[in-house]
Amino acid sequence: MSEKGKRTRQPNEASTIYLGSDGYWHGRVTVGVKDDGKPDRRHRMRKKRTDLVKAVRELERKRDEGNVPKVGQRVRVTDWLVHWLENIAEPNVSENTYSGYRVDVYTHLIPGLGAHWLDKLQPEHLERFYAKMQRNGSSAGTAHHAHRTIRVALNEAVRRRKITQNPALLAKAPRLTDEEVEPYDVDEIRRIMEEAGKRRNSARWAFALALGLRQGEVLGLKWSDINLAARSLRIRRSRLRPKYKHGCGGTCGRNPGYCPQKQQKNKATKDTKSAAGRRPIGLPAQLVELLRAHAATQERERKAAGGHWEEGGWVFTDEFGRPLNPNTDYREWKALLKAAGVRDARLHDARHTAATVLLLLDVTDRAAMAVMGWSSASMLKRYQHVIAPVREDIANRVDGFIWKPSEVAPEGDEAPAGEGPDRGN
Repeated sequence: MSEKGKRTRQPNEASTIYLGSDGYWHGRVTVGVKDDGKPDRRHRMRKKRTDLVKAVRELERKRDEGNVPKVGQRVRVTDWLVHWLENIAEPNVSENTYSGYRVDVYTHLIPGLGAHWLDKLQPEHLERFYAKMQRNGSSAGTAHHAHRTIRVALNEAVRRRKITQNPALLAKAPRLTDEEVEPYDVDEIRRIMEEAGKRRNSARWAFALALGLRQGEVLGLKWSDINLAARSLRIRRSRLRPKYKHGCGGTCGRNPGYCPQKQQKNKATKDTKSAAGRRPIGLPAQLVELLRAHAATQERERKAAGGHWEEGGWVFTDEFGRPLNPNTDYREWKALLKAAGVRDARLHDARHTAATVLLLLDVTDRAAMAVMGWSSASMLKRYQHVIAPVREDIANRVDGFIWKPSEVAPEGDEAPAGEGPDRGN
């Protein structure tokens, strides 16, 4: 009897191989169960029997390893990224993390990689994409952030068996260089603080320059977090950037943030969850005095605002008691630097300044990490190239001040009268 069209009866769920009437060898492999409870049988077809046997064995191997993609319509990278972002990431990550993911997905990943079939995406596609991003002006840090985002998204695709392997794990990520630490010197700090004393919320900048608090940590402070008598505070939350939605139903024609009836759609703060971030900090005596003066000023503003004051217990507010907007705070920092006549810098450089001062004062590594909210000692290494030259300069200054060259007599010469070792001092 001819083998053509003949199938050998196999036990349930066993693989079958047969020669079809079309002249091709066919194989069927059970890899699991469909959503309706029926066996999930996959089909393979080859011209030669030996080639089909190899294909069937490979599918069986993937089945046994749990690496067979689920049945379903093939999707583009765009389709998966949008689904992952809106339905998987948004409900399960913090708002700041989601915002970063969203920028990566819609600004970089979809325009650059979205047309690929999800199951055909290769590490080389990702590597060429990262290089193109940087050629077009994106920093290595931005490209690296996009790499981390697609890696997370594709990990989820593997977990749900949309693909069998994550190409982002094989791709070479953009190389990052350590962020340059450029702290302000003492004279610059004094000029900034002197100028800050002429403005509202002047104590806010002391928190940045003296204690190194992050922007969100400072703006999220409430008076209940501070004990002036004990000269201490505790970090408990971080201020979030406000996100708005239309209050007019979209009829104003503007972006939600500029809608005359805009409504904030996210919370004002998020709780600090990490042990390193949720930390107590001691307050210098001068900062305590600044806070006392700030509290008195805020009380006068509360009385002046009357019924328009929105009491929330915030340490730093606008004229009506509302917490400061991070964007407004950033613009105030830039204006402060310009008015003080110091070089322009990021707000984060104030934090670098505080960390540098702590290390110059020989505060122990563990104590410095506690104040700064660092969870890893690797952060300390970034400051060594700044600390070492400053310490060397201090040593040279002391050396030149105490042992002046003109006072050291050449060997064999007599010391000048009145300056020898027996001058009676």
